[in-house]
Amino acid sequence: MDSTPEVESLDSDNTSINNNILAGTSSPSAASASTPSRYENQKRRDWKTFGQYLQNHRPPLSLPRCSGAHVLEFLRYLDQFGKTKVHTPVCPFYGHPNPPAPCPCPLRQAWGSLDALVGRLRAAYEENGGNSETNPFGARAVRLYLREVRDLQSKARGISYEKKKKRKTPPPQQQ
Repeated sequence: MDSTPEVESLDSDNTSINNNILAGTSSPSAASASTPSRYENQKRRDWKTFGQYLQNHRPPLSLPRCSGAHVLEFLRYLDQFGKTKVHTPVCPFYGHPNPPAPCPCPLRQAWGSLDALVGRLRAAYEENGGNSETNPFGARAVRLYLREVRDLQSKARGISYEKKKKRKTPPPQQQ
């Protein structure tokens, strides 16, 4: 497909990105600390990777013209770098968390990785001058896609992603 640009994996640190796309200030917490946190470093790398994706997109995209549809295209593109086996419904191991033998099912990005990535990019977008109301990473289509991926992977791997319910602490006993 012509609109699929060549982008390095999320763990790369490519510095040849167009700085006009990434213009803005870093977060105050990162600026005040002598060494950025692991989260801040990953967010910066993810932001650069997304900026490179926009730059290499055909036709090239500027950040203000980026929409939720472009974010979805980016997330689907990243699937090729995934390391999580996601069984198809016709696979004999569909629904088994620990299959006893190899199968030809595709490797995809894990839902948790995509969810964390979108969260980091959403924060980076706003830190780099983007308006929270127009943030493409918070678009309804992106949230629905993440929910769909979570549900599909949950069924395919036989793993529940349900939130754990908080235990209610019993009221203190009066004596």
